[in-house]
This record gives sequence, structure tokens and C-alpha cells, in this order.
Amino acid sequence: MQVSNYTKVRQNFSNIIEEVAATDQPLIVTKKDINVVMISLERFNYLEKQARNNEYTSKLQRSYEQARSGNTVAHELIEVD
Repeated sequence: MQVSNYTKVRQNFSNIIEEVAATDQPLIVTKKDINVVMISLERFNYLEKQARNNEYTSKLQRSYEQARSGNTVAHELIEVD
């Protein structure tokens, strides 16, 4: 992971965004007390998908634990015409 200061990034913005996109490597940009991370859209989408998957897995785990503890409700099935 690379680190660069705000001034260098601003001076070479076009080249830097091309490099971040091409290498898929994050770039930490620092400016006084503010730090941000520049990532490619591909990496961002991957991270968002992973977060959704983790949330879904947690829901499944909670459901499984409820079922194992007997916290379930039985329903009759209805016939659909």
C-alpha cells in the first residue's frame, strides 16, 4: 500500500488515478490531520459485496442459532390454485 501527501496527489492526479485503477492497489492520501484512501471502483465494489455477504452470513447464523434453541414457529402450508 502506498502513501502520498495531498500536494503530490493534486499535482499528478490524472496519473495517480490511472495507476490506482491499473494496479488495483490502494493509495493513502495524507493532508495534515486528514487521511483518506483512494481505491479503484473494482476494489470498492468487491468490498461492498463482501460487506453485504458478511451481513447475510450473520443473519443466517442468528437464524440457525434460534432454530437450534427451539425458537421456531410452525405454520400450516396452504394450497395455491
